[in-house]
Amino acid sequence: MYFEQFYLGCLAHASYMLGSAGEAIVVDPQRDVDIYLKAAEEHNLKIHHIFETHLHADFVSGHKELAARTGAKIYMGANAGAAFPHVAVRDGFELRAGKVLLKVLDTPGHTPESICLLITDEEKSPNPWAVLTGDTLFLGDVGRPDLSTTHTPAELGGLLYESLHHQLLALSDDVLVYPAHGAGSLCGRNMRAERSSTIGTERLTNYALQIKSKEEFVRQLTTNLPTRPEYFLQDAEINRQGAPTLSDLPDLPPISPAQLKSMLDDGVIALDVRHGDQFAHEHVPGSINIALSGQFASWAGTVLGLTARPVLIADSREQLSEARLRLARVGLEDPRGYLNGGVEAWKQAGFTLAELPQISAQELHHRLRSEASQVLDVRREPEWHAGHVDGATWWPLDNFKVSPPEIDRDRPIAVHCKGGYRSMIACSLLQRAGFKNVTNVIGGFDAWQQAKLPVQAQTAVEA
Repeated sequence: MYFEQFYLGCLAHASYMLGSAGEAIVVDPQRDVDIYLKAAEEHNLKIHHIFETHLHADFVSGHKELAARTGAKIYMGANAGAAFPHVAVRDGFELRAGKVLLKVLDTPGHTPESICLLITDEEKSPNPWAVLTGDTLFLGDVGRPDLSTTHTPAELGGLLYESLHHQLLALSDDVLVYPAHGAGSLCGRNMRAERSSTIGTERLTNYALQIKSKEEFVRQLTTNLPTRPEYFLQDAEINRQGAPTLSDLPDLPPISPAQLKSMLDDGVIALDVRHGDQFAHEHVPGSINIALSGQFASWAGTVLGLTARPVLIADSREQLSEARLRLARVGLEDPRGYLNGGVEAWKQAGFTLAELPQISAQELHHRLRSEASQVLDVRREPEWHAGHVDGATWWPLDNFKVSPPEIDRDRPIAVHCKGGYRSMIACSLLQRAGFKNVTNVIGGFDAWQQAKLPVQAQTAVEA
């Protein structure tokens, strides 16, 4: 049996391809599907089947384009209500591809239509070898239960408890676990960084599987959930309909500095995708920095929303192409264009450039002792509770799309996150909102701790 995991780091998303006797199955494909076609060709396989473990909310799937390019059938849980040709599968459905046997396990909970796929490699053993768990079971965590418009989180939490205990925990300890997401995804809270596990390991170490009472399980799973980005429900609906092919997206038009200046005056968003240090050195005033070096697409979807039509600012054609693709992966498909010539062209046109000061953790500590500075922590709630700078204001970056933090606009503001990526986004959003004296903390809270500076801790929230 051929088996491969394709891991997309910027979305913490894992997809899979398995095959035997020239026939391949793809599971939970990403938006850009050429990687599966290339792998299939390299292994002399034809893609005949495409499975979705559920309607993904954090990215746009490539199932419809992959089916169009290969003639493969698409399989989804019967409760998905998909609006394109597909095979609606239920618990116990089986599919054979050569010596590979795939069996569907109905596992509602993360979403009503969620399924898991039990895989048997009959060349090696008649017993199940692995289970592809989608967003039902992660490594160290389980799927969040608040992504449905038809079920309450408590209802989904109860279904998830039943799915885990009656379906997945009924499997042998040696069955491998391959989820659809890893650490960094907002589809759960406490995922580990490894790419696979076993049922036995998760039975012993996964906090959610240690909870014996269904009532307590539901209570813990529905308490202190991370903020659900607005675009999640929109992506799920895009996946229900099936996304257009990437080749159908129009080319990005070039926009002159003068045109961009006029657009900015009218409230259009300029999205600078360069590294944060470059942005700090000089940038178009009012532009937002979300660097390609991090979880670019997720944060663009979170803080801009899918209806945003930004003008992209980059250093090269390669950066523009990468930004366009990664935005499309979350459904942000219609940028207005790009700044022709980038920041250098803006400068040559005689327009003013802005800067963003940066300081070290040690400098921040000194400033707090001698000046009336504010500290803004933009990390997520579990990070804040685990430890923070004494006297800091907490306003997670996820909340910025709703409103800026309620802090004094006239006092200096030093912004930090864990390592500096999110704080640079926050600083640019604050500058765009009219805050004048904003500074980024280099290295974030990690640098603060490494310098052994004082930390205020609170009782940790429950996982």
